[in-house]
Amino acid sequence: MIAAIGSWCDARAHSGIWQVRIDDLDPPRTAPGAIDSILRCLDAFSLDWDGEVVYQSRRSDAYHVALHRLREAKRVFPCACSRREIFEAGDDAGSSVYPGTCRNGLPPGRIGRALRLRVEEATIGFDDMLQGRIEQRLATSVGDFVLYRAEHVYSYHLACVVDDAEEGVSCVVRGADLINSTPRQIYLQRLLGLPTPQYLHLPIAVDASGQKLSKQALAHPVDPANPAPVIYAALGFLGQQLPPELERAAPAEALRWATSNWSRDKLPASHSIALQPRSRSGAPW
Repeated sequence: MIAAIGSWCDARAHSGIWQVRIDDLDPPRTAPGAIDSILRCLDAFSLDWDGEVVYQSRRSDAYHVALHRLREAKRVFPCACSRREIFEAGDDAGSSVYPGTCRNGLPPGRIGRALRLRVEEATIGFDDMLQGRIEQRLATSVGDFVLYRAEHVYSYHLACVVDDAEEGVSCVVRGADLINSTPRQIYLQRLLGLPTPQYLHLPIAVDASGQKLSKQALAHPVDPANPAPVIYAALGFLGQQLPPELERAAPAEALRWATSNWSRDKLPASHSIALQPRSRSGAPW
């Protein structure tokens, strides 16, 4: 919710539009009712969006066209490796960097289970509007990465790049947990001849061990029936402290103040910020 509130305020403060995109690329793994719950929560927080909601599960044709262009350019190859095989092929500590096993052809008797993008030796860099200069050498940090899996699932990176270009996105504001994905997306943009938007990666909330607060980490969910304390806390986390008299204000009123007083200069230039544990009656994290 921090990224949603921050990106909404930033868009509105700069007279931009705010679009909602549902990452449901793998429908069987999408929990029943989860999407409706997300949209109801945004509505309860007065985070109104522009245009129609984009469901990535309905965008396969557009992703297929982009993938076909890369295949025609011989930038894609089939891979038979499992995640476990990639990990075991790494150093003593294990590694998620693809070792290039299938780069020059599938091993005898193996069948491709994914299509990977052939990554050349290059350092991809960009200037994040909050985090500063970010550079990544893809070949050693990631290796050839997956664009499509045999179960007919397109990768987040390919889908994101295609959708950003088609929707005319000029500024991406999201959580810093995705900052290491950005060089891969910029690399794809260059290969496909697509524009590169500006990026602003907001800090994420983590626990004392550095783990992102999320449902998977058993963090307390936000309460759509009581949005005021969440908005107040989220804006404070982002350096945009509401006046005390607005602590219990209606969402629309609090967001109007935040939009009018929004300042990127006040955003904490950190990838993550650790929060103290709370009781169920404490701050809404």
